[in-house]
Amino acid sequence: LSQKPKPKISASRRLFLKTKLLKKAMTMLESEKQARIADKQKILDERHPTLQLSGLSMQELQNLCKEIHQKIDRVDEERYDIASKVAINEKEIQNLSQKVFELKGKMKRPNLRKVRVSAGAMLGALLGAKVKESVDFKANLKTVKKEEEKKEEVTDWRKNVDAMSGMEGRKKLFDAAQ
Repeated sequence: LSQKPKPKISASRRLFLKTKLLKKAMTMLESEKQARIADKQKILDERHPTLQLSGLSMQELQNLCKEIHQKIDRVDEERYDIASKVAINEKEIQNLSQKVFELKGKMKRPNLRKVRVSAGAMLGALLGAKVKESVDFKANLKTVKKEEEKKEEVTDWRKNVDAMSGMEGRKKLFDAAQ
């Protein structure tokens, strides 16, 4: 039989290289995280310098508070706008991914081969080990009895008129109704 080709590097060497790569990746991730924190702090320092509150009069403090409130309002408006844009983009992405999914098709259907299976084998597969002997389908069918409809005999209407005429005919109709 076919044998697997022998790997070009040994298992211990492969394990050593994997651990070395993981250690390098961990140090790179940590350095990226530190750089992001430093960038964030730098941007915050640029946008919002430290407040010098000492030596300010009451009017200057109130003006400073008003400016800070205006900045907060502006930032909230920007945050709301960005959040709404993100929501719109997420919906669009979801719609597009749904369209791509529909274009690709639900799933890949494998090519099925025709298999001939007897009725007993099929029942055995469906019902499990319950059915051991072959099943007679005709024996399990319910018998339906058809009720014969009672039809009145159709006779010549002229004979019927002669029989029903007079008092005797009316008496027959009266007796038949009861």
